[in-house]
Amino acid sequence: MNRVEKAMVEKNLDLLFEFERYIVEHPSSAAQIPRDATVVLQVKGDEAFNQWSRRIGETQAKKAGGPIVEVRISRLGPVRSRIQALEISQAA
Repeated sequence: MNRVEKAMVEKNLDLLFEFERYIVEHPSSAAQIPRDATVVLQVKGDEAFNQWSRRIGETQAKKAGGPIVEVRISRLGPVRSRIQALEISQAA
């Protein structure tokens, strides 16, 4: 896997994590996605990622035999930690 491919995979994983969190918070959105669908994430303004994601999604959909559902992300909030308390100490 080359550097560009690795960056696309990492971005896709990050977006999938955020999408899953969104679905947990907005369960009615999940009803719009058929059970056998391949979800293809698309990001406003990132054509390179969108083409890559669509290509991968089409390949997966052919194998699975279900429809493709596009999830278009137009805006992301800031990334921040959910940690509310922690302790750091030097290991012995």
